[in-house]
Amino acid sequence: MATSCKDFLEEKPTNALTTDSPVSSPDIARAFANSAYGNIGTLNNSGGGWGGSNPGLLEYMTGKGDGNAQSEAFKFTELTYDARAFYIDNWWQGMYAGIAKCNLALSKIGEFNSITDVEKTNMLAEVRTMRALYYFYLVRMFGDVPKITELATSLNEVETPRSPVKEIYDEIIIPDLLEAEKSTLPWRDETGKVSMGFIKSLLADVYLTYAGYPVQGGQTAYAESAKRSLEVINSGVFSLFPEYNDMINPANNNKGEFVFQVQHAKDIRHNYLTPQTLPTLRGIAAYADEYGGITPRREFIQSYEPGDKRTEEKQFYYTFYKGHPNDYPVGDPRRDRLDLGGYYIYKYFDKQAVDVDAKASLNFTVYRLADVMLMYAEASNRAEGGPNPNARMYLNMIRERAKLLPTTAVTQDEFEKAVWTERYFELAYENKMWFDMLRTRMVRNDITKQWENFVGHTTVYGKTFTESQLLFPIPQREIDNNKSLVQNPGFN
Repeated sequence: MATSCKDFLEEKPTNALTTDSPVSSPDIARAFANSAYGNIGTLNNSGGGWGGSNPGLLEYMTGKGDGNAQSEAFKFTELTYDARAFYIDNWWQGMYAGIAKCNLALSKIGEFNSITDVEKTNMLAEVRTMRALYYFYLVRMFGDVPKITELATSLNEVETPRSPVKEIYDEIIIPDLLEAEKSTLPWRDETGKVSMGFIKSLLADVYLTYAGYPVQGGQTAYAESAKRSLEVINSGVFSLFPEYNDMINPANNNKGEFVFQVQHAKDIRHNYLTPQTLPTLRGIAAYADEYGGITPRREFIQSYEPGDKRTEEKQFYYTFYKGHPNDYPVGDPRRDRLDLGGYYIYKYFDKQAVDVDAKASLNFTVYRLADVMLMYAEASNRAEGGPNPNARMYLNMIRERAKLLPTTAVTQDEFEKAVWTERYFELAYENKMWFDMLRTRMVRNDITKQWENFVGHTTVYGKTFTESQLLFPIPQREIDNNKSLVQNPGFN
């Protein structure tokens, strides 16, 4: 027994990558690169109790999304959340865990002699892009954050103070992406890895955000954003889906309009947002749990333009479905139609999973072409002092798919607000709106349909945004463990 125990304890682990991992096999090099994707699931993971999820945080905050009590949505819709809110902690932990894996991969991939220089450059581009993405979420959500670009080798290095937002952009996010642009990665990767299309789309988003608040990088940043988004559009690789329902066909994952997505597979990792956005326990699905964790506000949907196809039944939203045989006996009329009493999100409705096997294989979209086209329209309008013909064309292509007439906006200000409005309606419940609110410091009032300053805007919940809502609190656990951290204003 003693010998067996000794042998067991001396066994070297083989299922984890560390600083001591060998740097000989091309497969190990690929494994280091793949590790950079290890925390991308934070963007749409479950978390925080029954019906809770990480993306719910960004939807509840807008005032356009609701949720059930178990998911603690009320803390965010009522603006009573604090530094101990688990959703906030999930994002912080997930992004920094991803950064740590990227830092390890960046330190190791360069040591490999068993891969070509091109392979090495492309793997490093993947990792740098993912690190930029993780940091991009952090600075938008928390503001100044610890700047960690190397592996921590001592406890002192763990207690890192916060670095200014602009410094994170200037020294990590933008340089990482500019370096990744030099790679020869393909414009699209249907396996879900980083592609040139994703690098350019992310960089367009980064520059557009950098141009706005809080950095206010100005005209140059708008021009850089427009340049990258136009390159994606002109690549000819991506195309708008003819029908909105094409986006909820798992066969279209990583194809057509989609630039970059979080990957899901039926028998490996299901998309939690399918059951999470179902009506609460109404018996329409094969799922044992129908959470109702993110639901759209009626006021928001009713603020779309009359005739907008996106609000038609089973386009972006739905109000009825058939009752599932598991819940309704033969002969019950609700088997044919069950009115749900409100609007629900159809963007994550995997029909096979809902009707049959409770295994959603829809990917979660990070960037799609419609988003990139609207980024170009906004950025070029600002960079050039008004809308150019391409900006108008791309905005109107989005509107045409929605069965709407071309925009009548003429001035720079009118056109900008028209693009902002289209982003709200087209990208609703895709975790885009909250970040648009923060970078523009403007919010569209669903009742008056007018744009209002973020600070002072009163939501449909009767709660008013203050400057404290411009940043989430640093998780209290981090404050307790790292004495170098200072909490954001408005939180204890």
